[in-house]
Amino acid sequence: MASARHRPGAPLNRRGPLTGLLGGSFNPAHGGHRRISRFVIDALTLDEVWWLVSPGNPLKPKAGMAPLSARLASAQRRARGSRIRASAMEREFGTRYTVETLAAILRRWPKRRFIWLMGSDNLAQFHQWKDWRRIARMVPIAVIARPGYEGDAMASPAMAWLGRYRRSAASLSHGCDWSAPALVLLRFDPDPRSATAIRRADPSWASRIPTPSLRDGVTHRRVT
Repeated sequence: MASARHRPGAPLNRRGPLTGLLGGSFNPAHGGHRRISRFVIDALTLDEVWWLVSPGNPLKPKAGMAPLSARLASAQRRARGSRIRASAMEREFGTRYTVETLAAILRRWPKRRFIWLMGSDNLAQFHQWKDWRRIARMVPIAVIARPGYEGDAMASPAMAWLGRYRRSAASLSHGCDWSAPALVLLRFDPDPRSATAIRRADPSWASRIPTPSLRDGVTHRRVT
């Protein structure tokens, strides 16, 4: 079973579906999230992507954050008709930090293979995440380029440490080099859409999102 104590460089479980994990506030989810997820599914030959809708990001202000139910509902609407599933499992797990969430995921789904997905803006601040080196030892990481952040990402303390573990997309997608730490850098055409711009144009968007009988897209638990 894969675990939080996985030895760096040791082979990970090569059985089961290959699942990308994309965390975020999804405040709200939008077409850019969907487009980048579909791109990564193709680039890494993933079986699916799980959107982990966070109850609250420790690195982001709480002001302007819509209720979790509204954000999850917006993510599920955007994920329809694709190999994307939106989940609020962090609330179910009672976890606050990514390292804790990953440990819970690996325990619950030991036969799946997971890869953590993040934009280059997150790589630039990855060294500020709780136990970030431990995260890198748990699952491979794929970083998707975002305009305006690549310089900071490449010069970041996390990149200085992770750079030695760079792998090709093909080596991960075909299971030829399934080990952690592992870093894959992916080029992606810029997408101008952003949740910040959507909130500025429509501050009351969450009030119009219906949330009755909302169930988690992965665990199928009711979300209120």
